[in-house]
Amino acid sequence: MEAEGLDWLLVPLHQLVSWGAAAAMVFGGVVPYVPQYRDIRRTQNADGFSTYVCLVLLVANILRILFWFGRRFESPLLWQSAIMILTMLLMLKLCTEVRVANELNARRRSFAAADSKDEEVKVAPRRSFLVLRSLSMFFCVWGDGGGKGKREGDRKRGENFR
Repeated sequence: MEAEGLDWLLVPLHQLVSWGAAAAMVFGGVVPYVPQYRDIRRTQNADGFSTYVCLVLLVANILRILFWFGRRFESPLLWQSAIMILTMLLMLKLCTEVRVANELNARRRSFAAADSKDEEVKVAPRRSFLVLRSLSMFFCVWGDGGGKGKREGDRKRGENFR
């Protein structure tokens, strides 16, 4: 009989806890990126932030949304994915802007230093060159199936058919 008398309190309390848990699920993944966004904006330095993490999270959340079309799950998780995608896009936009601005400033300084000829400027190796070089090495070494071993294998196959 007391349980019936407390329904007026328990039902709204249960609804409030349910909404609070849903809000925590939706916005809980974004909270750690707020101070990081503010720090990158304040210092104009994105060196400690990995864009590969953003890529992984973007792919994971896009896949989760696509999975939702096949098998429906709770809507707070769907909203969480949408908000995380927006957050990752904002973080990538900020990091791209900061890195481009820093790179332009570094180039301006290197041109100014080259004009004065008082300072020696060392340019860091480009990542794209290193990636291209390692890919070309990979395909040169492994692309022909190991060189002589492939030719010997062809001869053996030819002997089997005679």
